[in-house]
Amino acid sequence: MKKAEGAADPFWKEAPLVDEGEIFTELHVKRGSSLFLGRYSLNEVLAVLNKKGFLKEARKRFLWPLAYELDSSEYPLQRLQIFLRDPDPENLIVDVKLKECDFVPRATAAGPASLPPQKSLAFEWLTLQNPLVKRGEPFSPLPGQTRPGLSMRSRIMDLFVYIGRLTRKDCLLAFPAFFHNAVLFSRYFHFWNPDKEAEVRAIRRTFIHVPFRQLAWIVHLNCLRRADGSVYEWQAEEQLYPMTRPLKEHFDSRRYREAVKSGLKTLEFTVDKAEFDRKSADIPAFCGGA
Repeated sequence: MKKAEGAADPFWKEAPLVDEGEIFTELHVKRGSSLFLGRYSLNEVLAVLNKKGFLKEARKRFLWPLAYELDSSEYPLQRLQIFLRDPDPENLIVDVKLKECDFVPRATAAGPASLPPQKSLAFEWLTLQNPLVKRGEPFSPLPGQTRPGLSMRSRIMDLFVYIGRLTRKDCLLAFPAFFHNAVLFSRYFHFWNPDKEAEVRAIRRTFIHVPFRQLAWIVHLNCLRRADGSVYEWQAEEQLYPMTRPLKEHFDSRRYREAVKSGLKTLEFTVDKAEFDRKSADIPAFCGGA
């Protein structure tokens, strides 16, 4: 296969495990660059999905055949969607918005910024869901969910880390729209702001006895209270997965760890149980309060 322009290496060297004729059901490309990240054909993107086991997993779960839509109308921001059979919202499996950009480090409680701008693969949105579960069927949702997820977090991380390394990025960059997103990816990502890192850790540590799904709704419904009684509201900040030694050393540094530790000492949270009982009454995940 011909190497894609601007790529250091082709996405894959061996023949795909899934025949190309089986991969392409239907492809829609909206105006803008028809290349993923401005350099890779959909053929190459699908080869990565195949290499990292996504296509095999899709077939295993009866999510086959697949259809794709690449929207580059706001390039460099791109939206890649993967559907079951036809590109219809009811058939959505994967919905990701991403772009290449620089993350400019700023001063925080850990001290002045000591790193230059970091080349990043930034995610503005990521949805993984199972369209075989029809809307309205009973399940216990997380905030923002209308259908169950795919439980493929580690596989998806492996996929994006591979793409990040292929494109020589310093980091993956996320803006978690929900508190539970930040917690789920905290195994891989760190907030640039150590105060935000401490905030998320403090909430999770304080309510370790509360089921994760319930805690996600407590935060989302604004039923968490700070020590002074004020309402805690989730605000997204930059969460990074470091891919270079300098950035890894930053998060492993004593000053970052001490800043997080210091923040943890000052944070206290409680749940407004009455408010949560009232607001969660219509959520199928619960039949009681916190």
